[in-house]
Amino acid sequence: MGFARKLLVLSAALIAIVAPSAAGAAPPSGDANASLLVTGLQGGSGSTIGPGGALYVTETAAGWITRVDPKTGATTTYASGLPKSIVGLGGAMDIAFIGGTAYVLVTLVGPDVGGSDVVGIYRVDGPHSFTVVADIGEFAINNPPDTAFAVPTGLQYALETYRGGFLVTDGHHNRVYRVTLDGEVTELIAFGNIVPTGLAVRGKTIYMAEAGPLPHLPEDGRVVSFGPKSTTATEVASGSRLLVDVEFGRGRTLYALSQGVWPLGGPAGSPALPNTGALVKVNGDGTFTVVTDGLNQPTSLEFIGNTAYVVTLGGEIWKIDGVSGPPYGVSR
Repeated sequence: MGFARKLLVLSAALIAIVAPSAAGAAPPSGDANASLLVTGLQGGSGSTIGPGGALYVTETAAGWITRVDPKTGATTTYASGLPKSIVGLGGAMDIAFIGGTAYVLVTLVGPDVGGSDVVGIYRVDGPHSFTVVADIGEFAINNPPDTAFAVPTGLQYALETYRGGFLVTDGHHNRVYRVTLDGEVTELIAFGNIVPTGLAVRGKTIYMAEAGPLPHLPEDGRVVSFGPKSTTATEVASGSRLLVDVEFGRGRTLYALSQGVWPLGGPAGSPALPNTGALVKVNGDGTFTVVTDGLNQPTSLEFIGNTAYVVTLGGEIWKIDGVSGPPYGVSR
């Protein structure tokens, strides 16, 4: 069986999250006020809030990091020359800052998929220069997961700072890595076939989104939590399809991002149906409440105050105002 077919069969769940789509976006709906802030990104993927309070977004098809003014939507190229996606997904997947220094998670660019670059974490040294600080691909090859896999180097999805280093999810190898600035990679926690995606941290507790295996049923879309020494995760909420990110908003309220409804009967690896994604709030009883729906294949979520920023596969960024209600939002 060739690589492309293996990737579709064994890694379809994560491909559905990151495969680009040409479908056009419709305006999202819901009680919060959604407006289109940015268009034209080349494969919008991960994001973070960085220096100056700006939004920084990875563009997988271009190998760029773009800086976005969260008020005006003005964009500038922060860094270019990173490895690009070479199999329709992968490349520069996510970004995080430690102090004023940016670090980028790069995946699916190694020899096992026909590339020649390192799968791991790159430090941004300048607009066109980078240093590899951790070779996650090498660790994955030398320490294969217990779950089935087709890509030896894995398919890493999210990057989050943690205790002076990083946490990294691997949606293909179904585990979370802990990575130091010295390049040491260890397995923090491993799972069955749950497809871990986005990460958020509050104190010592790590929160993680799960897309769930095909066909991405609502009950398989979960937010879970665990600690640095946990061997299992605790369910926080479930019931939202194909979750791809989790973040804290104002008032310690936890939110998650659903890519939407996977097309039953469609080819393995298809993304969610257009305009079926949603921003959802995590409730104390383990359920979700929809804040904004009709999002077109979202990939990552950030908050600045009471405003959410959603990056999409199609290269858009949506600004969603008034996410929280009183006492953290404005009364209507």
